[in-house]
This record gives sequence, structure tokens and C-alpha cells, in this order.
Amino acid sequence: MTSANTFPQRLTKIDDLTRPDHFYLAADDACYFLGEYTARKGYAFSATNQLILNFKKSLDKRGTPQWKYKERAIDLAAAAFRAALTGELLSRITLVPIPPSKARGDPLHDDRLLRMLRAIRPQSRLDIRELILQRANMDAAHHRDDRPRPEEIVANYGLDRALLQPKPQTIALVDDVLTTGAHFRAASEIIREAFPDARIVGLFIARRVPEAVEWDEIEI
Repeated sequence: MTSANTFPQRLTKIDDLTRPDHFYLAADDACYFLGEYTARKGYAFSATNQLILNFKKSLDKRGTPQWKYKERAIDLAAAAFRAALTGELLSRITLVPIPPSKARGDPLHDDRLLRMLRAIRPQSRLDIRELILQRANMDAAHHRDDRPRPEEIVANYGLDRALLQPKPQTIALVDDVLTTGAHFRAASEIIREAFPDARIVGLFIARRVPEAVEWDEIEI
């Protein structure tokens, strides 16, 4: 089944109807997403599934025929944000990637979000800062039986204080998939320590939606 043929080029805000799917988000969290990702449905289910699964390909696939699909997914995500965000808006916000599961220095540390952000407008400089440092590796959330809680993630985060200036007014925390909202809440908390007056929003390539059920799976 294919639920969409093309990846969305417009942002949608998490609202009262969709927020329960991401139970760590508070009512005043301003989070926006492009596509909707359905777990365990594979590449062919939708354009968003295909993009996300390719975007998340592990670095151990570098040098294999699969690697070109990761590179293409990074470019597609960058193009979608370029279409969704006006040039004037991009010039006013500080873009901060949420760290991946592997800390810097690990051979499998994946800088896909940083590369994607830099590709949004490669000919002119955006304010992109890796403000959040992850002290140690964490198991990827989708590989855990129990999802990490915000306080667990915060305990593993620090700030790169060399990047605190100039003081940002609006900070966009960027991640690939909004799941429970735990990483966004943790990142918001650590950023709020340094910039209590800044406006913080979340930008996501996709949000995870409840698993779809095929008609022939329904018991009547």
C-alpha cells in the first residue's frame, strides 16, 4: 500500500488532536512536522516511510549500494524544509539539531541532521549550531523495549558553551521523527537553562502515527 506518492512540502502543527500521539509534549509546545511516518510498514507504504528509513540508514552502510539512498533522503528533506520555510524566517532562527543516539567520537555517530540543515540553503549561511552535546551513547529509541524518559535524556546532555553567542531569539530544535516527544522535551529543558527568554519550537521531518490496520486484518 502507498498512502502518498510525494513527500510533503508544507509544515503542519501538532494540535490537540495529534498531541496525544506524543505524550511527553505539553499543550504549549510548538512543534511542526512535514510527513507522517508509520512504524513497521516498510519503505513501500508511503513516501514519508521511504524517506525516513533511508535517512536513518546506519553509517555501516557507507560504501555500499544503499548509501546513495541515504544521501538522496538528506537532500529531499533539505528541499522540503527549504520549500516550507521562507527565506526571511530562516534568517531569523537558530537551527539546533537534536543529537543522534551515538555521541561524537563514536565511529557510528551520524551527523545526518547537521548535513540536512546545511543543505537547506548551502549558498548562504544559516545560524546552525550544535548546541547540545551528548555525553555518552544511548541505545536508539526505536531499538529499546522501553522508551527513554525526558529526565533520562537530560542527564546525558550538556551545552557547548563556545556556541552560546550571539544570543538567539528563536531556536528551532530539529529532529527526524517525533515519537513520544521525550527528546524534544529534554532538548528544550537544556536549551532553556542557557536562554530562558528565547522562543523554542520543534521542527521534524515526520511524526510517527499509530500503526495503520489493513482492511483484511480487521476481525468482524
